[in-house]
Amino acid sequence: MTRQFGVVEDTLYVPMLGRIYAGENCRDILYDKKALELKDKLPEGMIEKDTQTQYTYLASASRSANMDRYIKDFIRRKPEGIVVQLGCGLETTYYRCDNGHTKWYAIDLPHVIEYRRELLNEAEREEYIPGDAFQKDWIEQIRCEHPDVPLLVTASGLFYYFEEEKVLSLLRMLQGYGEIEVLFDTVNKSGMTMMKKKHMKTVGHQDAQMYFYVDSAKELAAKIGGNVKVLAEEPFYRTVPKKGLNFATKVSMIVSDWFSMVKMIHLSLVK
Repeated sequence: MTRQFGVVEDTLYVPMLGRIYAGENCRDILYDKKALELKDKLPEGMIEKDTQTQYTYLASASRSANMDRYIKDFIRRKPEGIVVQLGCGLETTYYRCDNGHTKWYAIDLPHVIEYRRELLNEAEREEYIPGDAFQKDWIEQIRCEHPDVPLLVTASGLFYYFEEEKVLSLLRMLQGYGEIEVLFDTVNKSGMTMMKKKHMKTVGHQDAQMYFYVDSAKELAAKIGGNVKVLAEEPFYRTVPKKGLNFATKVSMIVSDWFSMVKMIHLSLVK
């Protein structure tokens, strides 16, 4: 059955297609067995009609690979910690990173969670929460169940589509709920211009409006307020293996990193 989503929610297929492409062609960047298993369950004709370039496929796969590195490091540093995925969409991170005992939560809008359940039933120690990532219901539920444990809250490909003040309000709200680290991908102003002009058109979502960008993680921390610590601000493709990639893909990755156009940001939220 083909699902009808809003403009923003419909982008949930893009990272899945990137993970499938990497798994079939660039396993040294990312191998996602679960994504490959789900390939035949995607809407009919989606793979055949997809018009992405190698670069856009691998941009999605690189995001997943980056998220994996930080998540695995968090689990290692905080073995009692919990991973929370905001705007989870069709993410399969759990299956790549689970260590056998960590608790995971996945949050998205109710109709997205409903569709996710059709493709991916909750795994052991994984719980889906239908709701708005920008409202406090999900964090209150998690803190009711786990009052004091460290949390890593991830937002993979999420914040781009929201105004800065909405993202800041979410981050400020989370400051009141104990030990929390936040991990997300973003662009700077130049990267946002490039995404609007080329990237979103290439992946078939030119109608998706994009707003949020970060020129400096330090400046973002100051806007949030409190004692927020910048744990990392990292160029997107720094650790991505580039051997064997198309020349245009390599150049795009190198230019992106040179100008910090796309990056990962990791914050510790301290009141």
